[in-house]
Amino acid sequence: MSEIELDERGILIACPTCGQRNRLAYRQLDRTVRCGHCKTRLDLPTAPIDINSEPRFDQFVDASAVPILVDFWASWCGPCKMMAPELEKVAGRSAGKFVVAKANTEQLPGIASRSNISAIPTLALFAGGREISRVSGARPASGIEEFVRGVLRH
Repeated sequence: MSEIELDERGILIACPTCGQRNRLAYRQLDRTVRCGHCKTRLDLPTAPIDINSEPRFDQFVDASAVPILVDFWASWCGPCKMMAPELEKVAGRSAGKFVVAKANTEQLPGIASRSNISAIPTLALFAGGREISRVSGARPASGIEEFVRGVLRH
């Protein structure tokens, strides 16, 4: 089991203090959550979350109380590989404001098709259960953050 996963109701993370697995419910991602075992405060993930299935993608997007920035990518894509460390930086600096997720278009072709992804990398911002904006092409962390700030300001 990886350190961060999605299930039907939330994000599963390990407590940084005691290691206990906890669920951050999608509908409560905007609230303070504490570890069920040691009561340590649990923050939103500071790394991109790999979306592992179409149902999980739908549940995450439909129920999340915070915006989700999804990187649509593929393993063979050079610009996608170049952008991966930039997304790590963004995820580390965005915790609490929005969540960064990654959707591999080769493993999840149905999501890519439904989302009309015609170029990769494509960043799509979801809020309130729907896509609110997107941008294609590789960019540095500052450009990614500028994109998100510009959309969320409106």
